Amino acid sequence: MGMQNHQIAGFLAQVADLLEFQGANPFRTRAYRHAARAIGDLAEPVTEILADGDRRLNDLPGIGKDLAEKVATLVETGSLPLLDELLAEIPESVLALLRIAGLGPKKAAVLYRELGIQNLDQLRAACQEGQVRQLKGFGPKSETTILAGIDLAAQAEQRTRWAEADAIVTQLLDHLGQCQAIRQLEPAGSYRRGRETVGDLDLLVDSDDAAVVMDHLAAFPGVAQIIARGDTKMSLRLDSNLQVDLRVVPTESFGAALQYFTGSQAHNVVLRGLAKKQGLKVNEWGVFRIKDEEETYLAGASEQEVYATLGLPWFPPELREARQEFDWAASGELPKLIELADIRGDLHMHTNATDGRASLREMIAAAVDRGLEYIAVTDHSQRVSMAGGLTAERLLAQWAEIDRINQQAPGIVVLKGIECDILEPGGMDLPDDVLAQADWVVASVHYGQNQSQQQITDRIVGALANPHVDAIAHPTGRLINRRKPYEVDLEAVFQAAVEHGKMLELNANPARLDLDDVALAAARRHGIPIVVNTDAHGCEQLDVMRYGVLQARRGGLTRADVANARPWNEFQTLLG
Repeated sequence: MGMQNHQIAGFLAQVADLLEFQGANPFRTRAYRHAARAIGDLAEPVTEILADGDRRLNDLPGIGKDLAEKVATLVETGSLPLLDELLAEIPESVLALLRIAGLGPKKAAVLYRELGIQNLDQLRAACQEGQVRQLKGFGPKSETTILAGIDLAAQAEQRTRWAEADAIVTQLLDHLGQCQAIRQLEPAGSYRRGRETVGDLDLLVDSDDAAVVMDHLAAFPGVAQIIARGDTKMSLRLDSNLQVDLRVVPTESFGAALQYFTGSQAHNVVLRGLAKKQGLKVNEWGVFRIKDEEETYLAGASEQEVYATLGLPWFPPELREARQEFDWAASGELPKLIELADIRGDLHMHTNATDGRASLREMIAAAVDRGLEYIAVTDHSQRVSMAGGLTAERLLAQWAEIDRINQQAPGIVVLKGIECDILEPGGMDLPDDVLAQADWVVASVHYGQNQSQQQITDRIVGALANPHVDAIAHPTGRLINRRKPYEVDLEAVFQAAVEHGKMLELNANPARLDLDDVALAAARRHGIPIVVNTDAHGCEQLDVMRYGVLQARRGGLTRADVANARPWNEFQTLLG
């Protein structure tokens, strides 16, 4: 089992941080950052490229020959000599300084060199004693900001989950919507791109009276602190510790500013490069023709005209990560992304027979209310004893009840399902003769998550080979901001899913969103059907489907890529 892309990217990103901390050549530092991002966003495993004698890693954008050789060494040996050298030269405790919002490797290096600061306790003491303000590039305000950052370091390290940010954005938009001075109002940044976590919130406003708009925002009930306020920009911190950055722009620049502040930075870098080749300049104020050092405004009122002026289609914000969107645009193959209205079924949910909060009939009624054509009821199997997992006897009794309900024509097809645990030694938690009676079996790993990559991968691959298993639930087991993915060779899982004609789940629970966007893009490349499920443990949780659809869009998935976007008669064909 080879090293996975996210692990390689993590090593390279750490090298970049340490090089910047040391004040190394900025081009060298940037090369490692670009390579880390390129590999982190790559849908195809690096190990697969390295194993192919006809391909070279440095053919990928952002990866030069020297870096390609270092990556090959990392994959082959499991270590990177340069990283080992850097870690030997810099105390490991210093890395904690990089977690302080706004500090960054350069300023952290100044603190280390000038004051000998190696940890957060020393940094706090230096700020409280007024030593930091004496340094060039710092001041009293810097000390205040750093002290606040230390207090928030644990939370700052954990970005806000998208669903939590969405609830705050809804409140902010409702509040600002009452301001008569605002003509247009849109959220931007990573929130608009649908990233699974959000660092801060960017709000963009079209108005001629910035002062009135900022006064109105300052009156938002959740404001804890006004961080900064200028003529057209304002930053504040909410009670939730989330930072909100407001920018007020004129109408003719609103589209350009929305495009610019939506990002991503990498997407915008490519866009600016394409503009330059056409003798154009694009920034937050608009698209300009450059001739004889004179700039002529061409477009900027809407995003559509910004992109059209550059000969490009409008890109859905979820795709703006400089992964494949420009290649798709060049070939005329920009995908029509899946939408919530496309979803016809939900194939992972729990009732109060195990750890759900609603009865079987209540869950069915809630699904009917949401217009679903089919569902699968998938309570836990017996191994999950803390959730009251079902024995074979209890499960068969539940399935008998589902048969009776289906005969009553409830306006929806209810599949007899089970979320069956994959046991630690391998194999399924229920015997095959029971699973053979199911309409739908989703297999999952709940125990033994600290096993080796080989063990966990073998368990999942073994489950995919079981003729009664239809899909793997939350395939990496991660919980955003709480638990890292377990070690699993996803490429081996993808290959097994293809070999056995099985599906993989995108779990829509906002704490999971598992698979992530990069893995979804890889699954799409393999042609694996994705089933977007809520894993609902109550009626209201059926509504988390929209988070899963947003994640699917970031993975570039279309309606054709999502199994449960098919009507029931078509979905049946996938069940065999």
